[in-house]
Amino acid sequence: MKQPNNIKYSTALYMRLSRDDENFGDSVSIETQRIVLHKFAQENGLFVYDEYIDDGWSGTNFERPAFQRMMSDIEVGKVNCVVTKDLSRFGRDTS
Repeated sequence: MKQPNNIKYSTALYMRLSRDDENFGDSVSIETQRIVLHKFAQENGLFVYDEYIDDGWSGTNFERPAFQRMMSDIEVGKVNCVVTKDLSRFGRDTS
């Protein structure tokens, strides 16, 4: 997607759901995350460049396909803002 000239933030919406999250029910489902993130972006005037979804991937490492694609888009300047439902979606520290 091409970013409009008047937009300050080109935003990645990052969603992740691991198999372990299934125990928590719909509160962290991908669709729930999508609704929350799009609403937040709209309310805050953020241009959504793309969605990055790692469904079924653990947050204990960053070798996730959508996460890696998002990082590549950040490195080349396509994205300059990342929004996620909460930090546990981004990654988990298991130490």
